[in-house]
Amino acid sequence: MSVLNDSDVQFFLLIGIPGLEHAHIWMSIPICLIYLIAIVGNCTILYIIKTEASLHEPMYYFLAMLSISDLGLSFSSLPTMLRIFLFNAMGILPNACFAQEFFIHGFTVMESSVLLVMSLDRFLAIHNPLRYSSLLNSNRVAKMGLILASRSILLVLPFPFTLRRLKYCHKNLLSHSYCLHQDTMKLACSDNKVNVIYGFFVALCTMLDLALIVLSYMFILKTVLSIASLTERLKALNTCVSHICAVLIFYVPIITLAAWHRFAKHRNPLVAILIADTFLLVPPLMNPIVYCVKTRQIREKVLEKLLSRR
Repeated sequence: MSVLNDSDVQFFLLIGIPGLEHAHIWMSIPICLIYLIAIVGNCTILYIIKTEASLHEPMYYFLAMLSISDLGLSFSSLPTMLRIFLFNAMGILPNACFAQEFFIHGFTVMESSVLLVMSLDRFLAIHNPLRYSSLLNSNRVAKMGLILASRSILLVLPFPFTLRRLKYCHKNLLSHSYCLHQDTMKLACSDNKVNVIYGFFVALCTMLDLALIVLSYMFILKTVLSIASLTERLKALNTCVSHICAVLIFYVPIITLAAWHRFAKHRNPLVAILIADTFLLVPPLMNPIVYCVKTRQIREKVLEKLLSRR
């Protein structure tokens, strides 16, 4: 362990999979494949929405925002994950670590916010379909996107600055393959009470998004049950399937990891690492697949582009 003047650490150490360091090079193959599929899939979604005029609607604009946040999560974690598993290079400079956790948390908050407005979009489309286009016109969608981006930046902007003011004495081993605020602040040997309180506040904001998503689906369900025709009920609910899958893919690892740290009596660090890696790897991978499979317009346009090239 290297320290600077016996007081400040020169670098932090990230970890891969404890006990399986000898197999990191083989694990890098599926990890690289996941990143490749995630990046190609989300770029395809963005390209299809941009080039097809028929998809210039609020639902697809929000889907584009979701793809942007997924790409942000992928590119934020990609450098350190590949360095660890390909080259066994675990060291990272403090400032680089603080920058990485800013982008990871920023895009996490952005994805949570986008999932919230997508639930609002589904509620308006089902509850008031005749006024849907007028309520969510292009200008309002653009303003909502700007608000979401601003909210994400402003919420996590204090993280790197509050981490930089802390003193890191001798401990420099982090618990994951990438930097997280709650993981980094635990290494500090100075008072980190401000970090703890503000980190809890940001976590509450994310959980508030989930609570509002659940509330919106309660209103959606109430609206659907008021529809007389069973066929129309199923048709309305089918438009929500992709979004429900995206919500589950995003929030289940977060809630599982939080519950694991809070309630598990005999915590295995390997399980926590796998859940944390799942949180960053799976949503960017699965969201494009889910939307391509479950959204007919996206699926048809993707197949049309592929067939035309052949």
